[in-house]
Amino acid sequence: MRLAIGIATRGRPAILAETIAELARQTRRADELLICHVGPEDVGELPQRRPDIRFLRTSPGLPRQRNAILEATEADILLFLDDDFFPAPAYFAVLERVFSAHPDCVVATGTVIADGAKGPGITPEEARAILAADRPPDDPLAVALHFNGYGCNMAVRMEVVRRTGIRVDERLPLYAWYEDIDFTRALGRYGTILRLAGARGVHLGVKQARTPGLRLGYSQVVNPIYLARKGTFPWRHAIPSAARHLAINAARSLFPEPHVDRFGRLRGNLLALLDLARGRVEPERALAL
Repeated sequence: MRLAIGIATRGRPAILAETIAELARQTRRADELLICHVGPEDVGELPQRRPDIRFLRTSPGLPRQRNAILEATEADILLFLDDDFFPAPAYFAVLERVFSAHPDCVVATGTVIADGAKGPGITPEEARAILAADRPPDDPLAVALHFNGYGCNMAVRMEVVRRTGIRVDERLPLYAWYEDIDFTRALGRYGTILRLAGARGVHLGVKQARTPGLRLGYSQVVNPIYLARKGTFPWRHAIPSAARHLAINAARSLFPEPHVDRFGRLRGNLLALLDLARGRVEPERALAL
């Protein structure tokens, strides 16, 4: 199988360079590495130093950047990685073996052993220490059915993507809250979504260049409802998701974490509720906030 790695990046050249360096530790090297960015400031000196990497440019927006990668690759398996995800050395080898052993698998997502997105973030040094201390499962090829692929590390079978024409929804702007659920659940209609025990890694959750709190808060409420209406996210998940984030942002806005704009997110949540009450379900409205 031909394995491609696709990374969409914006405004974080230093951590992107760290992630690219980590990929050299893989026991099974990727056949192709594609990086989609918006401007030269996103990638720094990498284009001059790494002629083996394919650099793509497009307008801003995670879905648009990921779609550019989907259109450009000719690989059999495409693994989307965030620009701050460090895979363990066996990740690519396990991924290839699982896709070979499970021809019905259309989406695979690895095991995130530490996720800085749920806290203040993880430094590259801390991530490397976590990976060094990690102990893989006895059966590295163990799999389990999963609800969706997690955007920081999700792989898709490109034959199905090409045959169905499924793409990442570009109506979900910017950081595109839940774009991974929408994309992988749509592909999941044509096969299985698997979580891989032996494909492991650390998501650093770098806060630099993240979507502002107001816009993110708006997406936290509107996007789940939009996807439920599309049919890719069940209502029994969409409504609790929106309500949960509203409750968390309201509770923590009084004593916010230093790395989270809770008040901005809460304002975005409330603006989204107001629009929903008016019958307006438009994810792209976040761009106007």
